[in-house]
Amino acid sequence: MFNMKKIGLLPRIVIAIALGLSLGRVAPTGVARLCATFNGIFSQFLGFVIPLIIVGLVTPAISEVGKNAGKLLLATAGIAYFDTILAALLAYGTGSALFPKMVSATLGGAVAEKSTAIAPFFEIQIPPLCDVMSALAISFMLGLGIAYGKSSATLRTIALEFRDIVEKTIGLVIIPLLPFYILGLFMTMSATGEAFRIVLVFAKIIAVIFALHILVMLYEFAIAGALTRRNPLKLLCGMFPAYMTALGTSSSAATIPVTLAQTKKLGVSEEVAGFTVPLCATIHLSGSAMKITACALTICLMKGTAHGFGTFLHFVMMLGVVMVAAPGVPGGAIMAALGLLGSILGFTSEDQALMIALYIAMDSFGTACNVTGDGAIALVIDKFHHEGGKPTSAQSRRET
Repeated sequence: MFNMKKIGLLPRIVIAIALGLSLGRVAPTGVARLCATFNGIFSQFLGFVIPLIIVGLVTPAISEVGKNAGKLLLATAGIAYFDTILAALLAYGTGSALFPKMVSATLGGAVAEKSTAIAPFFEIQIPPLCDVMSALAISFMLGLGIAYGKSSATLRTIALEFRDIVEKTIGLVIIPLLPFYILGLFMTMSATGEAFRIVLVFAKIIAVIFALHILVMLYEFAIAGALTRRNPLKLLCGMFPAYMTALGTSSSAATIPVTLAQTKKLGVSEEVAGFTVPLCATIHLSGSAMKITACALTICLMKGTAHGFGTFLHFVMMLGVVMVAAPGVPGGAIMAALGLLGSILGFTSEDQALMIALYIAMDSFGTACNVTGDGAIALVIDKFHHEGGKPTSAQSRRET
């Protein structure tokens, strides 16, 4: 018997978008109102759970970093964070130069109008327990308290168990329901023709994002090659098996064995590779940050909302923090970023749903960029580790 669970998330999102586009103008009013009712309830639940996602994911992440705050960990985390921010700012700079003309040409010089509201059958209000910034403050306070507290074993256990609950909520509730939410969203937009304009805009934007993700990998290995005095293109080609594996799995965690093997083949010691690769699979998200920033800037341009450098610098710096705790499920990074999209950029639930659809549509390329860059970071850390007076086994063999 046909089982929907066997269909991946990306095909389900594509089916939902296609159905929304085709049914938007022909669906009976009752069906449209039913979708609007579901979307209203789901968006309220999503708004409620976003601060809990931040607390549940960021708290244990901060506690682990503080607990294991050795020089090697701090160096790896610092480079990963800097590279994530750099990739996001590269996307913002490129988008600021190219996207306004692309959006204006597609929309005919006019800002996209909001869809005609379809009244739901009923509404349910689920106010969040706190806002996003309060959730971040709580997460840092609890995380640092757990890391450095003398009697925090119980609190650490609670934090880890709450993280499991949050990850299961994302994996078993939010992610499976996303296609229905996106279906309703595109049905609403299709009723006024807005959806087709959005599709035309992002068809152009996605081509730019793909070029950017190649550029990110090139500068990462250019830096690593310069520091290690090796050919950066050969180093980049050495990570190709990890890149292709990530394209197929859309998961940094699932690609760890291949990333680790290829990193060792680049000459990185087992000690450094075994430490940096699993860590970077969690905290290094340059490709993901680049995609989120580019798509968010495009939506800001389409809506005509504020998109100045100061606003986006604030956004990407906070994005680099919350994405450290992104759960290991498809679309996990964008789920962690939803709170910032709403609190800093003022995105509505409809804007956030569009971001989710766009992100998942390009998820595999962002993941491939992330894991490939992990090899570059491992090379840099291995170089610093060697210069610190601890030559690696691979380097010792080269010297002999």
